[in-house]
Amino acid sequence: MGLSRWEQWWQHSSSSSSTLSPRLWQTTVTENWHLGFTCFGGPPVHFKIFHDRFVVKRPWIDEQVYQELFSVCQAFSGPGSTKMHYCINLIHSGFLPAVLSFLIWSLPGALGMFGLAIGVSNIGESLPRAVYALLSGLNAATVGIIALAAVQLAQKAITDKLTRLLVFLGAAAGLLYNALWYFPLLMMIAGVVAVIHDFKWLHGPVKAVANLPTKVRGGGHQRRGPSEEDGVEMTATSEGQLQREQAEQAEQDARSTTKSTTTGDARQRLPVTNTDTIPNEETSTAEEARTVPTERRLNISWQFGLLLIGLFLVSFIVVMVLRGVLPVKPLLYRLFANMYLAGTVIFGGGPVVIPLLREYVVAEGWVSPRDFLIGLALIQGFPGPNFNFAVYLGALTAINNQTHDKVAAAVVGAILGYLGIFIPGLWTVHGTMGLWSAVRGMRWVRSALRGINAAAVGLIYTAVYRLWQIGWIDEGFQQGTSLANDPWWVVVTATSYVGGCWFGVSPPVAIIMGAVLGLIRYGVVVGQGY
Repeated sequence: MGLSRWEQWWQHSSSSSSTLSPRLWQTTVTENWHLGFTCFGGPPVHFKIFHDRFVVKRPWIDEQVYQELFSVCQAFSGPGSTKMHYCINLIHSGFLPAVLSFLIWSLPGALGMFGLAIGVSNIGESLPRAVYALLSGLNAATVGIIALAAVQLAQKAITDKLTRLLVFLGAAAGLLYNALWYFPLLMMIAGVVAVIHDFKWLHGPVKAVANLPTKVRGGGHQRRGPSEEDGVEMTATSEGQLQREQAEQAEQDARSTTKSTTTGDARQRLPVTNTDTIPNEETSTAEEARTVPTERRLNISWQFGLLLIGLFLVSFIVVMVLRGVLPVKPLLYRLFANMYLAGTVIFGGGPVVIPLLREYVVAEGWVSPRDFLIGLALIQGFPGPNFNFAVYLGALTAINNQTHDKVAAAVVGAILGYLGIFIPGLWTVHGTMGLWSAVRGMRWVRSALRGINAAAVGLIYTAVYRLWQIGWIDEGFQQGTSLANDPWWVVVTATSYVGGCWFGVSPPVAIIMGAVLGLIRYGVVVGQGY
């Protein structure tokens, strides 16, 4: 008698532990080493890069798992694209490769922001106008890149009229208001709406209300028999309604389908959403990467995932209580506590955290508004996660409040900012992945994530608008003003968008083009004496 399905699956999972070194090399060196140097444009662009690399070119996960991870990473606090990168490596290769991949992913940009902080701390009250023009060009190009990424992600997230509506409403609501609690509330509401729609909980009451005028007009009297013309009209209407209901049911069945074929030609395999599928000898390498059981690769149960989340909550409470009750709070501890708080409560990823971090450092008087805006402009031109902005702010905070050995203080401040902003998101998403393996097959969970995914994509348009509103920096407005105030920046943004959409211009090239176009504007303005 041959081995059972679960015995085959367990043997495959056990043998994978003996291949840690090859997997570690493949994950950290072969596949991830360059991403920290080449992924420009912020989280929206990062998500597209991850999709192209790990779903299309290197099928480590399938399309549905990618969409689920996107929703999970956007639905919780912390750096969205960094959590996505961490989870993909965690699923494919395990914990240690995922941690090392995170360091490779984040450290290049972090070191660059640290160097920028050292440089900014040594400049005077104002910068040359050429520098302001370059920074504005970077911002304008970045707006175009993020707008294009938002459109492309929306095309993936929109599957029906409901998700199209949720993308639009998420973007509109995000434009109208901005608060710490607001973005998670929007995504939660979108998830609830999707569940209500998919389970048709309101279909009956809505139909009853819609038919109420007809009943009122009838006046309670017996309705006359339908004429021949009425019969034709009613038949057509009934057939049309029946076809629509059948189409809706077929679409719902397609979304709820989680099975995959494990025999026959591998090219006919359905998208894998069942974590119990076992790779066999006849399956290709790409298919094996798609079908490795998620929960066993992670090697954590839902109980352990819940424990991780509980431990994080305890750590958060301890940090916040000490932040409030210590009679003498050292500056560096206050910096770490503020970053830990920001990494815990700010939802929406890098585009959201950067503007909101202003309240955590500028309002405290640690960093000047001008230096904050300089970092805001330049982080767009740095690769890797936008959360590396905390490294810049941490280093500047330590430098500005230290009279001796400023370099050593900057190193400590940068490390505390780095740990404080990244730890909450990575800690909680690791625990969430343990819970996710237990609940991902539930129909209502998939429906909720469909709505959350749509709302999260809509909020990316909010990031486009906010950066657009403060992207132009110059001598007269060092706090930033709208790019729309000068047609040149509109052209730069459009060039970045069209170049990426129609001509395949990569984000790094678009960023460089933006900087060059900014300097060209400066040359024209200075040459004409403006």
